[in-house]
Amino acid sequence: MSADLRPVFPQERLLLEIMWNMEPNSLADKSVWASNSRIYIDGKSKSVTMALYKRQDATKLRQELQKYQFENREEPFKEHIKKFVKANKQHLAAIVEEAHNFIRSEANKYPQENIVLSFSGGKDSTVTADIVTKALSNPCLVHIFGNTTLEFPMTVEYAKRFRQNNPQAIFQVAENKEQNFMDMCAEIGPPARLMRWCCSMFKTGPITRVISNLFRNQQILTFYGIRRYESVSRSKYNRVEKNSESVKIQQQTVAAPIFNWKDLEVWLYIFAEDIDFNDAYRLGYDRVGCWCCPNNNSRAQFLSSIYMPDKYAMWKEFLIGFARKIGKPDPEVYVESGKWKARQGGNGLSAAKSVKLQFTNCTAEENSKIYKLFRPYSDELINMFVPFGRIAPELGQKLLQETIVLDSATNVPILSIQPFTQDSYEYAVKVKTMNVKDHDAIQRMVGYQIRKFNACRRCLKCESLCRTGAISIMGDSYYIDEVKCVHCRKCMNAKFLAGGCTMDKYLRTK
Repeated sequence: MSADLRPVFPQERLLLEIMWNMEPNSLADKSVWASNSRIYIDGKSKSVTMALYKRQDATKLRQELQKYQFENREEPFKEHIKKFVKANKQHLAAIVEEAHNFIRSEANKYPQENIVLSFSGGKDSTVTADIVTKALSNPCLVHIFGNTTLEFPMTVEYAKRFRQNNPQAIFQVAENKEQNFMDMCAEIGPPARLMRWCCSMFKTGPITRVISNLFRNQQILTFYGIRRYESVSRSKYNRVEKNSESVKIQQQTVAAPIFNWKDLEVWLYIFAEDIDFNDAYRLGYDRVGCWCCPNNNSRAQFLSSIYMPDKYAMWKEFLIGFARKIGKPDPEVYVESGKWKARQGGNGLSAAKSVKLQFTNCTAEENSKIYKLFRPYSDELINMFVPFGRIAPELGQKLLQETIVLDSATNVPILSIQPFTQDSYEYAVKVKTMNVKDHDAIQRMVGYQIRKFNACRRCLKCESLCRTGAISIMGDSYYIDEVKCVHCRKCMNAKFLAGGCTMDKYLRTK
């Protein structure tokens, strides 16, 4: 069984017929399936090449689809699906039983009120929500829908239907209403395959906030629809992840009931259980994440040019403008060839200067560094040092506006912080380490906090890292709650946050 075999619905089949210059609906009686760039018609393979896509006129295709839409026959497709379900009845029963046993085994380790379903609106999360609800016989589980604001319109519509069809479910929507995706793209560049800053800012971060509001600092179990066949990176995941270095949201353990399922098995479950699903799949999309994701393949982009012409044109226009802004010699080719997806770092962006850590060693005091700030010294900067220990301004020299930080375990002073005047630095802070074994290690963490202060774009990554909910972005300010902070220092550990701030990865220049 192919890992990525999927059904070709009548709407996509009609589109293929038009592209192949065939008589519309001439394949209606055939069994049509797809796997990557190959279409299987009654078992015979036919390739769909990039050259075929490039020859198409999206406007003309849209008109042709509308012209033949009412003649599009769905009954033969439904008959083929019935045969598919009947032939695989025993196989489905076996994988469902295994999934149910796995779900119950993991769920028994938590109170049911601490069990969450991650709902994206895609087929995998749809199946996961259904299979977990049935395994636990509990229609009242918490579902969290991460609305990135970049969802396909059909995904938002489906989420509304799902909510209506499952009235007993506790359905929460996680959405970042404080940030604008296009504004961030203009400032730090569009997301690329290895630089998807949007995930933290518009998905993981908002979901973290919902979890924190619902469960405070309790540990939860989240069932989600990750499958190892989806990508090379996901094949390296574990079916249950609770390692703090692997889990994006530290407050949760994640478990994947359909981790070993193939695409075909997911569709088998959907058809056998007669589950409503996202209509984007009927158009030919094989994944329904963000419509402008750099991980979308060329076929998805082609489909968007047909079914989402306004968004497609807007995004393409922005990308070409961005390419000009960063000095690409042939912006149109840069965009059309997909090279923007491989972009790395902040080359050509003025925002890049904020992540470059600039400092000098103080010649007057040992173990002291003077760091450049990109905005005035403030209480917000002092608050950045809460993870080191107790902030004690009363112990510092008032004339120097010095603040002392005491080690959380020993109550011994380990840091001295004070505003400073330094040639060539408009704003600066002097930080001295004391009474520690490794001065360089502490100063490295200090540098991470300085970088956060200078470069924070409210991506919400730090909120997701903090298991106790001590870190929050309040308006334009980064805040660490002294009472909630347990001084684990994960937010200053390169294992969890390379460079101390996600912007270091996205804006660093060569």
